[in-house]
Amino acid sequence: MTNYNWNYPTTVWVGKDRAKDLEKACIEIKTLKPLLVTDKDLINLEFLKDLVNNLEKKFKLCIFSNFSGNPTGENVNEGVEVFKNNSCDSVVAIGGGSALDVGKAIAFMSGQSRPIWDFEDIGDYWKRADEKNISPIIAIPTTAGTGSETGRASAIINSKTGIKKIIFHPKFLPSIVILDPVLTKDLSPRLTGATGMDALAHNLEAFCAPGFHPMADGIAIEGMRLIKKSLLKAVKNGSDLDARFDLLAAASMGSTAFQKGLGAIHSLSHPLNAQFNLHHGLSNAIFMPYVLSFNKENIEERIISICDYLNLSKSFDAFLEWVLELRKELNIPHKLSDVIEIKKMNLDDLSKMALDDPSTSSNPKKLTINDMKVMYEHSISGELF
Repeated sequence: MTNYNWNYPTTVWVGKDRAKDLEKACIEIKTLKPLLVTDKDLINLEFLKDLVNNLEKKFKLCIFSNFSGNPTGENVNEGVEVFKNNSCDSVVAIGGGSALDVGKAIAFMSGQSRPIWDFEDIGDYWKRADEKNISPIIAIPTTAGTGSETGRASAIINSKTGIKKIIFHPKFLPSIVILDPVLTKDLSPRLTGATGMDALAHNLEAFCAPGFHPMADGIAIEGMRLIKKSLLKAVKNGSDLDARFDLLAAASMGSTAFQKGLGAIHSLSHPLNAQFNLHHGLSNAIFMPYVLSFNKENIEERIISICDYLNLSKSFDAFLEWVLELRKELNIPHKLSDVIEIKKMNLDDLSKMALDDPSTSSNPKKLTINDMKVMYEHSISGELF
């Protein structure tokens, strides 16, 4: 029997207006000089100004926000420089997946002497790290998609190679997570839909990944149920805090569950996120039905096993139809060719990047470079398998 390592230690503070407890969280982790990491689109919003004003009364706060979506290694290096120059002792990361990924990476890299790429999620590369100086992290998501707040990795683009890398260490995990649905209520319908589909991809691929991890499976199934229950509600009425709360929980659950593994949805997405700056949730949503139908022979029984719980007819085709209909209601394109100029795509290069992606190894069906290319081609033509 194979041995596995299961990890579920995150402390999560949950509820309406819990962001106001940020000062308590800082006291809890015994920080004196936190570095606030948030992306440039959030820094001037009123709620963040209020949080900053409150923190500055008690702590020597510094701010880093010189990055946006799909962050790079250079962004992390610049943040580490700010961290060190100001003698910071913790990171408070607030924002979407990019802000949380950058914040976690800064807290990690502030204690390392090796370059960030030495800690890619390959084998036991994470053991190369000096654990003693990894700074504590508080994470507050303002989107409900990546679930980076409960994840042990950051997705960072290597600008020199144009490849998105997964940087991993168990201590990437934040010390305290605050889930406050109020912070997500102004998210646009478009981003609510794309980030919600990202959370669905995490839960779905985790559940379908091979291996024995019933804890992850149970969380992933409930995560999918919450998305089915509340994603369209939140898109249609952004002020529905109950729906927003469900999606925040589902996002955190997805990244908790995918320690079991992901699959080709993510393998195909990562190269396009890096090469074309395509939103990660959107690319996951586009690839989802193609990968599902490609993997059908390996996952059909598992998918059928959860249809009752999701209140779907008990068949693989019913599940697939739900995904297709959900995308349609969210105005997500069916074809990759609707969002990318296809003549700019080098399918051979992209397929090689996808095959080499860490997510590939846990796809339910063993993959070749030709499989990747065929899935790209189907996502361009719109034809399911």
